[in-house]
Amino acid sequence: MSSPSSDVTVPPATPAASTARALPNGLAAFLVFFSSGAVLVLETAALRLVGPYVGVTLQVTSSVIGIALAAIAYGAWTGGWLADRRNPRAMLAPALVLAGIATAVTLPVVRYAGEVLRGGAASAILLLVALAVFVPAALLAAVTPLVVKLQLADLRRTGQVVGRLSSVGTLGAVTATLVTGFVLVAALPSTVILFALAASLGLTGLGLGVWLRRQDRAELPGPARAKAALAVLGLVGAGLTTVAPNPCDIETAYHCASVEVDPARDSGRTLLLNSAQHSYVDLADPTHLEYAYTRWIGAVADVVAPQGQRLDALHLGGGGFTVPRYLTATRPGTDNVVFEIDGGLVELGERQLGVRQGPDLRAVVGDARLLVAGEATDSRDLVVGDAFGHLVVPWHLATREMAAEVRRVTRPGGVYVQNVIDYPPLRFIRSELATVAAEFRHVALIAPAAALAGREGSNFLIVASDTPLPLEAVRARLAELREDASLLAGADLTAFVGEALVLTDDYAPVDQLLATA
Repeated sequence: MSSPSSDVTVPPATPAASTARALPNGLAAFLVFFSSGAVLVLETAALRLVGPYVGVTLQVTSSVIGIALAAIAYGAWTGGWLADRRNPRAMLAPALVLAGIATAVTLPVVRYAGEVLRGGAASAILLLVALAVFVPAALLAAVTPLVVKLQLADLRRTGQVVGRLSSVGTLGAVTATLVTGFVLVAALPSTVILFALAASLGLTGLGLGVWLRRQDRAELPGPARAKAALAVLGLVGAGLTTVAPNPCDIETAYHCASVEVDPARDSGRTLLLNSAQHSYVDLADPTHLEYAYTRWIGAVADVVAPQGQRLDALHLGGGGFTVPRYLTATRPGTDNVVFEIDGGLVELGERQLGVRQGPDLRAVVGDARLLVAGEATDSRDLVVGDAFGHLVVPWHLATREMAAEVRRVTRPGGVYVQNVIDYPPLRFIRSELATVAAEFRHVALIAPAAALAGREGSNFLIVASDTPLPLEAVRARLAELREDASLLAGADLTAFVGEALVLTDDYAPVDQLLATA
């Protein structure tokens, strides 16, 4: 009678398994850690790359995450398939070099394609994100299964090897996410981040290739012409970046920002954030209000506090600091406190937009939601909500809980004005009106008649107070302006709002309400 083990047949080793030697454990861990981390650096940088062309919305963020995960899935599957058919040692260095080249080419490809794919259409978002992420992420994801295959020399340790390398890869991704989000994006432009990543991948691949060649006493696979072509492709990608259109003057921690001179007004300056117009200032005349919604804010302020009467004003969002400069110019002694999350915008405003901090204007860098909670109760005559992420009010500034904080800070008789952008079918502005009305007893809305009728997108200005609003005085002031502006209040406003959703911290689907389809 034979022993139990005598009936077991050991399968013959595949060519790859018989010729491929395991890597040193430290080198294997480094390659998995580095390649996994590089994917997350690329993913974070991709949000910065595509933002100027398709915005920074929930849909864009979801697209970047989804396409990056798809690239990881396809890359890992392909890497594992190749590892079973070819020598993994021979493919590691080329995978890293190719990933470096693809990363270098990503930036010019996105910038040229972005000029064509501008806008928020879902197809444009997905295509631009795919161009930014998919190829380099897939190549990097192939590294881990190649390394795992090499390290599985002893089948009794399969679980230990796979578990250890999977853990190392996750740690690499976590480390890269934290370092990129907390350090790299705040310190470096996305161009520098991508080029540094591309160079690191390329040099690591070349260094690994040299080391493996010495260990195996064999040349890297592929004809010399192919290697030369790859080198030329990488140089071409780097060269194209220098001539590719760049939508940014500067990159802050949150925005691609630029300032344009108004050709029709020498002292006029337009602030663009992610290629969208956000603010207009006149360096020589702070009382000049170019955009209609700023004139509406000015009209409300003129009614609430006659010209010359000082105000205690709080501004949620700074942008170009247009309204704080207007209030200071028309009401000397006004105390303007501006909560601006992006310190880079404050510095840009001081350099190029005539912002001068002093007793009448103080900019506090931080999230408005957190900073409002620290404001004293009944401390402000006027609160101006004008904070945007691209063209969207950040969801946590649009909820009933936020409106309650604003109401707490606003003095009895004080006024809250909130700038909102929406498009037909106007679901978000209706919900935001319902949300503000849940906390303030008196609410009105200013907007063009065509926008109120649902025929076009526009800025909408919500006006709210705990005491009755001077509606007739506001209407009279609006009639003096050069554009068509209607004011809705009372029963007309109630009919406009209908059964709209009240947004809360628990449920505030702002991006979905803004979707036009």
